[in-house]
Amino acid sequence: MGYFILGIIILILLIGVVLYNGLVGKRNKVKNAWSQIDVQLKRRFDLIPNLVETVKGYAAHEKQTLDAVISARSKFLSASTPEDMMKANNELTKVLGRLFAVSEAYPELKANVNFMQLQEELSKTEDKIGYARQFYNDTVMEYNNAVQMFPTAIIASMFGFKEEPYFRAEETAREAPKVGF
Repeated sequence: MGYFILGIIILILLIGVVLYNGLVGKRNKVKNAWSQIDVQLKRRFDLIPNLVETVKGYAAHEKQTLDAVISARSKFLSASTPEDMMKANNELTKVLGRLFAVSEAYPELKANVNFMQLQEELSKTEDKIGYARQFYNDTVMEYNNAVQMFPTAIIASMFGFKEEPYFRAEETAREAPKVGF
């Protein structure tokens, strides 16, 4: 009888260790997915000053839009949590849309080789960010499911595993930019 109880205790401990290690692995996968988004967002922000400088030469009187782009970029760079970075990213996406809408009014800017290359690079980066967001959200879903579902929910609550936020676009980021001349 003593060996049977000892066997059950060892089995429970092994199951606990396997569940705990699974949660740690999923949490680390979420962190890795976020870092992939972060890499692409930093690449995007490195392109923005060049884009702004190119537009400045052609559309100097669009100072408000250019200032909004610079301000949104600064907010992202000063963000300290993934949630703050997500919010700053959504704001930047919105103002970049306005910047590209402004560029439509300047045919000579649209024909500028530097502007076209920067726009293409930014477009490719936006695609990479989109894929990275999708991977991040898939990874968060897998992790959050593990945190919420029995029996891993027991281990998760015992060791302080918390749900991670999804990367969501704000309602304003879903709207087309409105530019009037």
